[in-house]
Amino acid sequence: MRRTRIASALMIAALLPVCVSLNAQNEADELRAVERARLRSLVDADVETARRAHADDFQLVDPSGATLSKEQYLGLVASGELDYLTWEPETIEVRRYGEGAVLRYRAQAQAIFRGQRVPLRSFWHTDIYENRDGRWQAVWSQATMIQ
Repeated sequence: MRRTRIASALMIAALLPVCVSLNAQNEADELRAVERARLRSLVDADVETARRAHADDFQLVDPSGATLSKEQYLGLVASGELDYLTWEPETIEVRRYGEGAVLRYRAQAQAIFRGQRVPLRSFWHTDIYENRDGRWQAVWSQATMIQ
């Protein structure tokens, strides 16, 4: 009986890292899906969905170095002043930190900004997410153009 308990305890201990790893992978996959849905809402100009994906205190640092609040950024999308034509991320890397997460990826994006077509370009994106009231929301985002 004692050997059975010890064997069971050893088996559970051996499987624990696998379970933790699977859980972390599931959370990373969930965050990747949340980020892809956020990007899709911006390309589709689905401002209602985009509002839910961005925290009220969201702030964007765009490739020019300018900062935009959630209302400023989504206002540009809603008005059509910023019209994303495409935004295709490559592999999205995820790092979790408690109730927060950092996502980093390269992406190809193209847009029309204030009537001017911006050519297809590559960017590095870094996004900070927080889990607020059981929902992941983007709180900070920074895009850097790749020359």
